[in-house]
Amino acid sequence: MQVPQSTPDIVAPDALLVEVAWEVCNQVGGIYTVIRSKVPATVQGWQDRYCLLGPYFANQAQAEFEPLSETQLAAARDPFARAVRRMRAAGYDVQYGVWLITGRPRAVLLNPFQAYPRLGDIKRDLWEHHGIPTPDNDDLLHQVEAFGVLAKVFVQELTAEVTQQVLVHFHEWMTGVAIPDLRREQTPAHLLFTTHATLLGRYLAMNDPNFYDHLMQVDWEAEARNFNIETAVRIERAAAHGAHVFTTVSELTVRECIYLLDRIPDAVLPNGLNIERFVALHEFQNLHQQYKAKIHEFVMAHFFQSYSFDLDNTLYLFTSGRYEYHNKGFDLTLEALARLNHRIQQSGVDGQVVMFFITKRPFHSINPQVLQSRAILNEVRETCEAIEQQVGERMFYAAAASTDHRLPDLSAMVDDYWKLRYRRTLQSWKTTSLPPVITHNLIDDHNDDILDFVRRANLVNNRHDRVKIVYHPDFVSPTSPLFGMEYGQFVRGCHLGIFPSYYEPWGYTPLECVARGVPAITSDLSGFGDYVMQHVPDNEDKGIYVIERKERSFDEAAEQLTSVLWDFVLQSRRERIMQRNQVESSSEMFDWKHLRVYYDRAYALALERS
Repeated sequence: MQVPQSTPDIVAPDALLVEVAWEVCNQVGGIYTVIRSKVPATVQGWQDRYCLLGPYFANQAQAEFEPLSETQLAAARDPFARAVRRMRAAGYDVQYGVWLITGRPRAVLLNPFQAYPRLGDIKRDLWEHHGIPTPDNDDLLHQVEAFGVLAKVFVQELTAEVTQQVLVHFHEWMTGVAIPDLRREQTPAHLLFTTHATLLGRYLAMNDPNFYDHLMQVDWEAEARNFNIETAVRIERAAAHGAHVFTTVSELTVRECIYLLDRIPDAVLPNGLNIERFVALHEFQNLHQQYKAKIHEFVMAHFFQSYSFDLDNTLYLFTSGRYEYHNKGFDLTLEALARLNHRIQQSGVDGQVVMFFITKRPFHSINPQVLQSRAILNEVRETCEAIEQQVGERMFYAAAASTDHRLPDLSAMVDDYWKLRYRRTLQSWKTTSLPPVITHNLIDDHNDDILDFVRRANLVNNRHDRVKIVYHPDFVSPTSPLFGMEYGQFVRGCHLGIFPSYYEPWGYTPLECVARGVPAITSDLSGFGDYVMQHVPDNEDKGIYVIERKERSFDEAAEQLTSVLWDFVLQSRRERIMQRNQVESSSEMFDWKHLRVYYDRAYALALERS
């Protein structure tokens, strides 16, 4: 692939850049990953001319934000600090400091609640000037609108302070409220707006299995009212039309923008990662083995209570993300797994597949049976280690004292206490019941689509099933008593990530797999998959598989995914190791230091237009 080369001189060398996002120092969803991962490359290009702007929520900010002291702020000479001082002098609650991430960028945080006494005026102005109505009982909308007014004030104070050109880049509808008024009041700032996924598009895709076929016929006003998101959609449309430059993140979302926002995007800004964070050099194969061993522990606790299989001949596959059964392709993945299970059974091929669904669902607790099995297996380990130590010491003495070169009876070297404990522990652990499909007790498991499918397909971890399912309705974390590892470590321990989304404006999960040297499956209906098909030749050789879902039936896509999984199962260990090498080496092409040039070109366009 030919990666674009950054050309720093395409943007005015003295221009200031303010990037506005709801997720600055505030981890909520995917935009947090976009902004945070891009910061090091942006700081490298813009240095002290760059600042981030976001809402101030004390609980979220305290872990990631380091405010300047009053003395430090008073002494600061940069234009962002001067704008903050002007706002404080006018009585505003404004925080200024450093976001504690790689690159340590400057950040201005505005407390939206300080504007709540003015909400009545804010709502009236939005309606009178921009035709945006606001209901009385939606606190998120109140926060968004209050922040928008405060963001407008900051931009106006900044532009009043400097002679340089000021670029202000707003991400997503939550920050877009400021744009229409900045244009109406002719503030001398160059405005960009990026929609990463149209709000209405996400709702429609979740509720319409033929979303892309019906896109041209959508009545956006009627549908926005239908989903009770009219205010947010109108904010998004006003921001898109008010910005000097309007962008989105993939060619797929260009069509959405045209039909749902009525504006053709001026540029596509593909997402990347700060690949340096993931680089393990020659260690990544060792890390795969290390974290795979921890997954082995979970699998033994989960399955070996009922029956065992060869872990050295077992593949670990996974999918993860928000619980959007259709949008995330969980439905397609399950169908392909059921077909794969049948194909492996019929073929007589050795080995097992364990498939993990990692998502987030409301639950009461971890399944007590799952927890107990893990606890008893830990006791089995402790018993075995005690026996190992005892036998080791006695065997060493026997070997030194013996004139017989034959191996002694090892069983005779174990005390009756440990023999009895070993037998009783195993007796209390083993069961004839099937291993559970789900690790937690869901609040409403009778209306869960994943559980509904596995029950209908009888893919319920029977001994004869060659594809086993583990549904983990909580994110993996080191504090989890089941895995006890970071999500990134879990990914490194798996063999393949599966993300054949139906609706995915970009899609970081497969890209995060690639960055960790793990092959991944995506789809041509995800921004990432579409980008791969256009820019990465021989992508399958590099371990990035793209399922074709555009203008294909569900059955055709399921058959293609089944074939990809079948071919992966048939790979030898050596072939999988070689493929992981290819995947890891190809991740460099998705580094922000290469992809930042798309942003620079959009900034240059904004400077030309206004």
